[in-house]
Amino acid sequence: MRVIGLMSGTSYDAVDAAAADLTVEDGGDTLRLVPLGMVSAPYGEELRRALADALPPAPTSMAEVCRLDTLIGRSFAALALRADSELCDGRAELIASHGQTVFHWVEQGRVRGTLQLGRPAWIAESTRLPVVSDFRPADVAAGGQGAPLVSLVDVMLLRGRPGVPAALNIGGIANLTAVPATGAPVAFDTGPGNALIDAAVRELTSGRLDFDEDGAGAAAGRVHEPLLRRLLDEPYYRLPVPKTTGKELFHHGYLRAALDGCGAVAPNDLLATLTRLTARTVAEALAPVGATEVIASGGGVRNPVLMSMLREELAGRAAVLTSEVLGLPGAAKEAYAFAALGFLTLHGLPGNAPECTGARGPRVLGSLTPGHRPLRLPPCPDHPPRALVVGP
Repeated sequence: MRVIGLMSGTSYDAVDAAAADLTVEDGGDTLRLVPLGMVSAPYGEELRRALADALPPAPTSMAEVCRLDTLIGRSFAALALRADSELCDGRAELIASHGQTVFHWVEQGRVRGTLQLGRPAWIAESTRLPVVSDFRPADVAAGGQGAPLVSLVDVMLLRGRPGVPAALNIGGIANLTAVPATGAPVAFDTGPGNALIDAAVRELTSGRLDFDEDGAGAAAGRVHEPLLRRLLDEPYYRLPVPKTTGKELFHHGYLRAALDGCGAVAPNDLLATLTRLTARTVAEALAPVGATEVIASGGGVRNPVLMSMLREELAGRAAVLTSEVLGLPGAAKEAYAFAALGFLTLHGLPGNAPECTGARGPRVLGSLTPGHRPLRLPPCPDHPPRALVVGP
């Protein structure tokens, strides 16, 4: 089955579409994913600005939420149509859309709700194909964190690798999945990935730039140790797992509060400090699970300074690789993961890993929006696949 996975992460800079051919093999034990390619498109400047203005801690209105839901849905629809044409020769059979997370409601360590925008009806209307969307709420309703939701795919990919492998995604927020040699896998958000770095760049350039390209600013600065110690005092890092966070916590207001009373911090020193914060908190989160290799993906892998700092923090403990070793480009890995989750949903199979999210049990994820043709669901396999194999 040809499936297109759509993803926009917490950096909300672009929409990614990854197309895959997915089949079940070995009597249902193996899910094979053949990557067909990826296309990406940035949000329009007006939409991106409106989205940024509506995200916490900014106030917003139901009218603006409705407007964003439609505009994001139309952006996803346009890219899905392009992906079908360019990557699938017009023969895609299913769209799996993560949508755009705008709020993750967490109280006292428990997730009460989650909201992703990007109305799937626009995607179904544009592509004429069925759409699986709204993946996270089923896990949350079952008592889970709703994140990291790709942990099931990570476990399927990592199972059987030597030592204690861990998958790390560095988006706006960083999250990991680790598969110990014995015992259950673990997954959780480690804290800010690019979120605070990006917030600092926007502040320092009055919105002219959105991120520290190639880590150039951090490379030119020195870590401000008092500020780093203050940032590391954040209580989130000491919460038990599973746990999840987002820009509801790690936003520009959070950064401004941390800088209060720190004295003058040079711009590049600030970027170096925030980059070290991401590397340090990821490494400290990995320490209890004893990871021996870390396979990274997401926008953060394009920052050589961040990756160098991460290797320094993990020196002598774990090798740092990128998801290309698994056959998945780092920029497209999460979009491919949601293509796999959409495939599971259509086949009536659970898409969460309850031992990772804290849910009461396995759940079939998402809601299904029919396309233009009558919707005929494929038969449900006898059991979920245990392994995910990438490639022909």
